[in-house]
Amino acid sequence: MRATLRWAHADLRAHRGAALFTVLATAGIIVSLLLASAFFAYAANPWQRVFTQSSGAHVWIHTRAAADAAALAKQDGVEAASGPFRTARATLERGGARASLELRAAGPEEPETARPLITDGHWLSAGARDGIVLESSVARALWAEPGDALSVRAPGEKARTLRVAGVAETAEPGFDPGETPGVGWVLPTTLGSVETRPDHLGQAIGLRLQDPTDTDFAVQRAVTELGADQVTGISLWQRARAEAVGDDRLLGQLLGLFGLGALLAAALAVGGAITTRVRGHLRDISVLKAIGFAPGQVVRMFLVQHLGLSLLGVVCGAVLAEVLGPRLPGRIGEAVALWQALPEHRWAPFAIVGGAVVFIAAATCLAAWRAGRVPPVPVARAATDPGRRMSGTARRALGMRLPPALVLGWRGAFHRPVRSLASIGRLALPLLLITVAVGTWTTLDRFESHPEKIGLAAPLAARAEGLSDARIRALLSKDPEVTAVYPGTETEALVPGQTGTITLQGLGTDRHPYPFSVAEGRPAHGEDEAVAGQGLLDLLDVKVGDWVRMTVGSSPQVLHIVGRSIEPEQGGRVISTSIDTLRERDPKLEPDFYHLGLRPGASPEAVSASLADASHGRMEVREIPNPADRLSAVRGVTLGLIAVLGLIGLAELSTTIGAAVRDRRRDLLALKAIGLTPRQIAAVIVAGTGFTALAAALAGTVIGTFASGWMIDLQGRSSGMGAGIAQAPPLGVLVLIGAGAVAGAVAAATLPAARAARSRLADTASDVL
Repeated sequence: MRATLRWAHADLRAHRGAALFTVLATAGIIVSLLLASAFFAYAANPWQRVFTQSSGAHVWIHTRAAADAAALAKQDGVEAASGPFRTARATLERGGARASLELRAAGPEEPETARPLITDGHWLSAGARDGIVLESSVARALWAEPGDALSVRAPGEKARTLRVAGVAETAEPGFDPGETPGVGWVLPTTLGSVETRPDHLGQAIGLRLQDPTDTDFAVQRAVTELGADQVTGISLWQRARAEAVGDDRLLGQLLGLFGLGALLAAALAVGGAITTRVRGHLRDISVLKAIGFAPGQVVRMFLVQHLGLSLLGVVCGAVLAEVLGPRLPGRIGEAVALWQALPEHRWAPFAIVGGAVVFIAAATCLAAWRAGRVPPVPVARAATDPGRRMSGTARRALGMRLPPALVLGWRGAFHRPVRSLASIGRLALPLLLITVAVGTWTTLDRFESHPEKIGLAAPLAARAEGLSDARIRALLSKDPEVTAVYPGTETEALVPGQTGTITLQGLGTDRHPYPFSVAEGRPAHGEDEAVAGQGLLDLLDVKVGDWVRMTVGSSPQVLHIVGRSIEPEQGGRVISTSIDTLRERDPKLEPDFYHLGLRPGASPEAVSASLADASHGRMEVREIPNPADRLSAVRGVTLGLIAVLGLIGLAELSTTIGAAVRDRRRDLLALKAIGLTPRQIAAVIVAGTGFTALAAALAGTVIGTFASGWMIDLQGRSSGMGAGIAQAPPLGVLVLIGAGAVAGAVAAATLPAARAARSRLADTASDVL
């Protein structure tokens, strides 16, 4: 054991740079994997963030007013309770838009359990009896903001005007027209004025359980205690989580993909480093075996040494992520802090770290096993090594008086095809992932600079109260910054079989059609023609060219899908046609909103303010959200991942350079013998490394460009947005990546090559192994 430790210590001292690169690369990979996991829990499931921050309830039980709902809080297994709150069903109306609502009577103090998270405005105050706090999904459906007036009417009661005090997020199922009512919180006196009949009131209580998986049993006990006739509704946290999957899942998936790719690249780099080191220590291994080391001891020696370096990097990366992660600015720090509060954080970091160690260990086992097979007695090479014969092409190139460094460097880089391809592949993988990251960045730039190519041809949407269609169009057209006005309407439609709903959208007219971004087929121009999102095509199992029948209210609507549009919202389950086509079914149909096209360079904020002033506050103009806004954190993380991948590439370069110096050692004697100067010999080694890096750069950037487009379009298709959103990296950036890789390889190889060229060479036993 002492001899093993001494040999490992001497080897590490002789290769400090390679060991440091291995540790730093592994630490960077672990950091990226842990950040990816944290961000996936945060971005891919925004419901979990709200549930954790609000101390959400696992079960919401709705009962009749006479039920003793408060007794449920005392049941075994209940950790805390929210309520019970008195409730009433009502209809909310604003500007012609309606939404069903469950009003809850709450006090001026926010509840501690299932606390609504205020995102805009403030909570209820005792002095404002006409105030209401709306859940965010119903507020978005009504375009409601703090200060807006709403008409609230309970069935059979008079309408009451309430003013929005705040908008809040909750971990309950969001508003779904025709399916799930929204939630609004009012003072008890306000609830009594909206619903005056006590027999029409109800109750709602939220239960936070000690065991989140015990929901079914908790519901059974509640029904048994209160009676089945007293329970009017039940909502479980599992359903709310399943419905709250947002578009930010792309961010977590990209981080996870890059982290796994970096782990693969690091594992290959470590495996290549061990393989190269084994080839460079053939003489030492033979000596170790000659003095009594068994093959298993040699295997364990190499495996333990490199696993020790990897383990050191893993520990450093895990400590950095856990300690510094919550202190990072912005959403990344918030994501890590939230992740550390989740139950899965107790095991997830250990699973990630353990998986990384096992993965790297599997990549190093083969090389270590080869070290164990080295014979204890050196085996002389063949007198004529086919790999060392100079090809006819190389001889003709020398005869043409090409620089010997280039010719011999090319031969040194590719005269052993298997080893050369392995080195090129290991170096190309980080460059491939860097190209994919740049492709993701370029696609996000396209989202921001050319939103019309991803289905956002109009940056603004306008609504007005109490104004006719002609008056609204006249007001909008007077603004010099507005270039187009597209009337629109949206409604929910039942799909064939009445098993689900889709969004039927009318935008533009037959004379002035809306410029949808069509990725397949053609735009809709004729009668009954429409374009549909990928999510709708997948839901109905139809394709471009098919006819689809849906039910709007009690009337059928039949449309011919002539194109597939890029639909960034509602999972792509949208079918769009002109508003004139919808008027064939309903001649009295009026636009609900208007999309506005602006002049290039116009400020949406300035146009919104101008139109609001021109309408004397009767028109509401808002920006249409861009999906790129939800993915802005990708940029900072992408830079960090590129830095990690660059570090892995440097580690692989150090291996490639070391292998080049070792493989050329015997040739250096011949090169000196034929008159090459030390500078020319160094140039041969540098050129060989440069050619290897050039081949890796070409392979990595070309394959990475295609892989980037394929992966982004695949994600777009799976999210319902549809393929056709990917943007290839600019050619100049690809050239810069390749040039940087080659320049870095040449710079890194210069000093080792100069040292090798100046060293005093002599034939040794290692030259014949």
